[in-house]
Amino acid sequence: MHSYTFETERLLLRPLNADDAEAAFVWLSDPEVNRFMPYLLFSSVEEARQWILSLDELIDNYIWGFVRKSDGLLIGSGSVRLSAPETGSWTLGYNIRRDCWRQGYTTEAARGILSFAYHSLGVRDFTAQHAVANPASGSVLRHCGFVYDRDINYSKRDGSETFPAKFYKLHLD
Repeated sequence: MHSYTFETERLLLRPLNADDAEAAFVWLSDPEVNRFMPYLLFSSVEEARQWILSLDELIDNYIWGFVRKSDGLLIGSGSVRLSAPETGSWTLGYNIRRDCWRQGYTTEAARGILSFAYHSLGVRDFTAQHAVANPASGSVLRHCGFVYDRDINYSKRDGSETFPAKFYKLHLD
């Protein structure tokens, strides 16, 4: 697990740890939050703890918890990971608890992650996607400078559902 921590105006972005399992379970177990996520709903705090502990094994995948500075509450998580080694492209992802939607936290965190990847990792090319039925996620991407590239489909990891999606790219000089 990386040890990178940084701040945005309202958030502290830091690595997740096992003590975060209960707070993370709030969004990992919420069917509305995870309606379009590829992973299945988490069914227990212990499952969330095991997921967090498994993050130590990831390579070229940087994941942060989003902690609201005003009250210290862990409200979501996001990541950037090497997705196309042949082109050097990295994928941005994020998730945030429902009671924090539409407050600009996700865009703020995403911009912070992109800035970190650009300045600290030298990443210039990013990709991201969102389900067509989840336009709020597309709005986050566009606010971060992503440009629509093409229509795609993606599925839940167990293959139980497939979503029409929009695929975006971002190049930073």
